[in-house]
Amino acid sequence: MQHENEQHEIPSRRHPLRRLVPSGRMRAVLVGTGVLAFGVAPLTYAATGGDLRLGQRNSATSETQVIATEDAGSSSKGGYATRQSNLSTTGGGAIYGCRSTARTSATDQKLPCLRANNLSTGLAFEFRAGKGTTGGDISVAGGGDGTKPFTTNATGVATGLNADRVDGKDADAIVKEAVDKAVAEALTKVPAAPKAARWLLVNAAGEIEAQSGGFTVRSAYVANPPGASENVYVDAGEDLSAKGLTATIALQNQVDQDTPPNGMNGKQPGSDANPEFSGEIAATRCAITGVVACAPPGTNTSSHFVVSPRLSDGSPTSAATRKRFYVTITGG
Repeated sequence: MQHENEQHEIPSRRHPLRRLVPSGRMRAVLVGTGVLAFGVAPLTYAATGGDLRLGQRNSATSETQVIATEDAGSSSKGGYATRQSNLSTTGGGAIYGCRSTARTSATDQKLPCLRANNLSTGLAFEFRAGKGTTGGDISVAGGGDGTKPFTTNATGVATGLNADRVDGKDADAIVKEAVDKAVAEALTKVPAAPKAARWLLVNAAGEIEAQSGGFTVRSAYVANPPGASENVYVDAGEDLSAKGLTATIALQNQVDQDTPPNGMNGKQPGSDANPEFSGEIAATRCAITGVVACAPPGTNTSSHFVVSPRLSDGSPTSAATRKRFYVTITGG
């Protein structure tokens, strides 16, 4: 009579492989092939009846499964279904190869050479390097910017990952692109600097005494037509439609306009008691429909302007009472 704690005999090489355990305590179900060292070789494929020949090439035409289950009556919890290791310093614990071609669609049933699938909430894989400065290598044939080391649908931050290239650009290129974009946006928001003001100085004879450039006197105190004798007409050399005009009397103290025959025979009471320091002036662009029309031939255009010097009482000036004046053009 056999004792209940005695082990069953080792199966023959041609029978399905059975786990040697105390009677009534099956701790693992081995379907297919696994590397188990009982000191007896060759072992038997449970599914196909073939031998697992250690140290040699083994072939199978169907999937081989190794499935481990937890023994409810055991104090041992968890563990790996199989373990492959190589004690040689040259390495080589396991290698998996296949002939899978590239997927052409999301539904294409092309399998990877290696897959780790955790059906619960724990880790699906773990790689550890005990020593050294490099954890591993992911290489893709061809390399370059057209290939990807891997893809993921996870968008969280990968702790400790330092990526020097993003979207095919390294860190320097990314920084330069960001700076160039910021500068370009800033420039579009900065208004263009206003054009420098133009100016001219006209003397008492109606001639240009000084200017910033581009001005020409077309008519100055000339009676053509008769009313134009009171004004000075100037070609600015540019369209004045969107410009500003400012005319001011230029001070002078070296010509005595109170002394005959040029003056008014001494200081007189009234608005022009001292004509050297009095008077008024007005200026405007020509060719303003319904407002201003300049009479001298060729002056009624938007590039011309007219200046009208006057005495303080509004009467026209004369050759003896005219003064120098400035005109400034701004805008644009």
